[in-house]
Amino acid sequence: MKRLPEAEFEIMKIVWASDPPITTSLVMRQLGDKKTWKIQTVVSLMQRLVDRGFLCSEKQGKERAYYPIIDRDDYLRFETKYFMRKYHKNSFLSLVNTLYEYENISDEEFEALLQWLKNRRG
Repeated sequence: MKRLPEAEFEIMKIVWASDPPITTSLVMRQLGDKKTWKIQTVVSLMQRLVDRGFLCSEKQGKERAYYPIIDRDDYLRFETKYFMRKYHKNSFLSLVNTLYEYENISDEEFEALLQWLKNRRG
């Protein structure tokens, strides 16, 4: 699996949140005013996702129907592992310390994390 560029990840978030099959029209509606992409941009991005193995497609009338191949949770696990390896040398403690140090985690969240860790350890 390869990391997705931001634009392709935006498309995949829509794909994962929708019931297949997905069409470029559906993606355009979901994007709404968030992006000013033209239909051809969306078509190109979706074709790249097919080429990368994230989507498969089939012709249905005048449009193509797209189906996800890569599961959202599988991709997020992959990205998280990459992030942890690159920025925290696979150290969970380093990640939590960074979040806590820069006040990106509240005391309540920190307590919930401690409880979660206790429950995971049995």
